[in-house]
Amino acid sequence: MFLNRQHLSTARTFGVAMVVALGLASCATYDDEFATINSRLDQLDTRVQGAAQSAESANQSAQQANQRLDQLESRVQRIEGAPGRAPRG
Repeated sequence: MFLNRQHLSTARTFGVAMVVALGLASCATYDDEFATINSRLDQLDTRVQGAAQSAESANQSAQQANQRLDQLESRVQRIEGAPGRAPRG
């Protein structure tokens, strides 16, 4: 009976050791996959930041163009509303 309990205890310890070993081995695989995914996310983040900067620059340019158009619009309205000149000669 003592021999059976000792074998059972040894088998249980061996089983736990195998589960731990397999768990650690699978973690290494996941670490590689996580590293790949993190690398892709970093690349995407860089692209998104670049796109956001480009969009901000385009937005500023559009706002400046709108301001110039507003200035030109007021000048055109003044010229069109001004009384006509008498022809020379």
